[in-house]
Amino acid sequence: MNTLNRRQFIGKSMLGLGSAALLSHLPLTGHAAIVSSHPKHPVGFQVYTIREMLVKDFPGTLKMMAKLGYQGVEMCSPPGYITSGFEPLVKMKPEVMRKIITDAGLTCESSHFTFGELKDNLAERIEYSKKLGLKQMICSSFWLPKEATMTDWLKACDQLNEIGLKTKKAGIQLGFHNHHMEFEKIDGELIYDALLKQFDPELIKMQFQVAVISIGYKASDYFLKYPGRFISAHLADWSSVENKQVSVGKGIVDWGEFYNAAEIGGVKNFFVEMDMDKFQESVENIRAM
Repeated sequence: MNTLNRRQFIGKSMLGLGSAALLSHLPLTGHAAIVSSHPKHPVGFQVYTIREMLVKDFPGTLKMMAKLGYQGVEMCSPPGYITSGFEPLVKMKPEVMRKIITDAGLTCESSHFTFGELKDNLAERIEYSKKLGLKQMICSSFWLPKEATMTDWLKACDQLNEIGLKTKKAGIQLGFHNHHMEFEKIDGELIYDALLKQFDPELIKMQFQVAVISIGYKASDYFLKYPGRFISAHLADWSSVENKQVSVGKGIVDWGEFYNAAEIGGVKNFFVEMDMDKFQESVENIRAM
């Protein structure tokens, strides 16, 4: 797995555990202020961007995030992400991990898995997921090479459909997470649109990464175009003026439109995925929506 490409929008800088205490509550402006109702689902976070903190102090980091206002956490499968810094968590039993998460006041219904581990070790990963209490297993990407053809992408879709049939029988919904790479075109066709056509709508639900707003693609457009096809979303925001990531509610995403469309899209879980210094303001802004 090419860890350098794991996040093209998120960025790679991490701040220390004490950084959260320094973050201030800024007033809502722009699109965030127009949302008329609080999101009905708990606000969660994805662990990838704070993995260095997480593996050093798993219970403490989770409790810190809960104190910031987060209610749910989306994990990354330690064996699948062993080269991305999750090796210290590999030996932690899922039952133990589940208790630590619960003791921190958080829920965990979803986790990322690599395509490789889903193909090569599915039965064990399903059993692990059950013990962890997951309802969703998310394939983080196919990680195909840049020169991959559309045929290669569609073949991978067919393989994931087969995997999704097995997870469904086990009572777990399989999903697929996008990055910027899926919003490139091959012979004039957008890869992401081709994937949606090839995936079985019942077996594979989509997890939309809102960060692709930075290259002109809106989550709300896809939620409306493909109703019921989505299971979750990774939240981020973007400043077109500063040309950089900003806290949720401080950028160009129309969050009122987003949450209304998310209902139609079928989104059940919302996970903020940003640098540590943006987690507190993001959750405060979301709660104020």
